[in-house]
Amino acid sequence: MTEREPYVKCLVWDLDGTVWDGTLLEDRDVRLRPGVRDTLRALDERGIVHSVASHNDEADALAELAGLGLAEYFLRPRIGWSAKSVLLDQVAERLRLSPGALAYVDDRAYQLDEVRSARPEIRCYPAEAVPRLPGLAEFSPPVTGAAAGRRRAYLDQHRREDDEEAFTGPRHEFLAGLGTVLTVARAGDADLARAEELTVRTHQLNTTGRTYSRAELAALRGSPDHLLLMASLRDRYGDSGQVGLVLLHTGPEVWTLRLLLLSCRVLGRGIGEALLAHVLRLARRAGAATRAEFVPNDRNRVMHVALRFAGFAPVGGTLLEHRGEPPAVPGHLTLREVPA
Repeated sequence: MTEREPYVKCLVWDLDGTVWDGTLLEDRDVRLRPGVRDTLRALDERGIVHSVASHNDEADALAELAGLGLAEYFLRPRIGWSAKSVLLDQVAERLRLSPGALAYVDDRAYQLDEVRSARPEIRCYPAEAVPRLPGLAEFSPPVTGAAAGRRRAYLDQHRREDDEEAFTGPRHEFLAGLGTVLTVARAGDADLARAEELTVRTHQLNTTGRTYSRAELAALRGSPDHLLLMASLRDRYGDSGQVGLVLLHTGPEVWTLRLLLLSCRVLGRGIGEALLAHVLRLARRAGAATRAEFVPNDRNRVMHVALRFAGFAPVGGTLLEHRGEPPAVPGHLTLREVPA
C-alpha cells in the first residue's frame, strides 16, 4: 500500500451535493455550496491543485463548472460512471501523483467508505468539512513563491503532454523541438525556502526520502564540504521554475550524492539523467570518485533505475558507487551551469 504523504497535493471533488447543491442530471438550476469558492482559492494559493471525480455527464458537468467560473481550477477532471476509487486512480496517474498525495471530498458517506476501503492512503472528508479544510495541518504545506504558479505549471505540462500525444513522429524529435534548458546553480539564501519545500513535497523522484528544514539547508549550504545545487527548467511551453535539488558531500577523494530529487512534473524528460551526468562531471573535475546513497521505498524505484543507468553499482547497504565514464547529457536539452 502507498503511504500517505505529509501534505495533500491535490484535493479531488465530487460535484453533486459537494461543489453545488442538487443533482445536475435532475435539475440544471444548481447552486454553488457555501465555502467552496473560498476553499478553492485558499488552497490554490498554497500550491495545492484541484481535480474532480464525479458520477455525471461529462459535457454537462464541465459546462456547469465553466458557468460558475470554476473550471480553471480543476485539472484533469474524471467524470463518468466508474467507481470513485477508480476515478481517483486516474486523477493520480494523469497528474503524476501518488494516491497518498490526494484528498477526496464527497457528500455521500458510502462513496467515502468505498474510497477508504479501496485506497486507504487517500484522505477522505465529508462535504460539510469543505470550509474547514484550509485550517487543517495536511492542507498547510510550506508556501513559497512557486506555490502560486503551480496550477499554471501543471497547465503548461498538460499542453505539452497533449501535444506529444498528438505528435506523429519519433519521441526524440518531439523532445528535440521543445528547446529545453536546464539551469543548475548553487543554492543561494533566496532559494532555501523552495529547497525546503522540495524536500517536504517530493517523494516519488527522490533517492533517499530525507527532509531538511530551512535551517539545516542553510547550514549545509555554508558547509565547506557540502554542495547544494538547485535545478530550474524551461522550454517553449513555459518556465517550470526550480524543479530539482542536489545535495553532495564533497570529500577530498570521494563525493557522495546524499540526495537527488525532482518534481514529478518533469518525469520522463531526461532531467534526472542530465543532473547525474552533471554531478559526475563536477566530481571528476575535482579528481574525486562518486558514490550515491539510495534508500528504497514503494515509490522511488525509478530513481534507482536512473542511478544504475548512469553507471552506479551497489557496494553495500545504501551505497552505490559509480564506475566508468560519466554519461552524456541527453541531446534534446541544454544544460546551463551558473558559476558560483
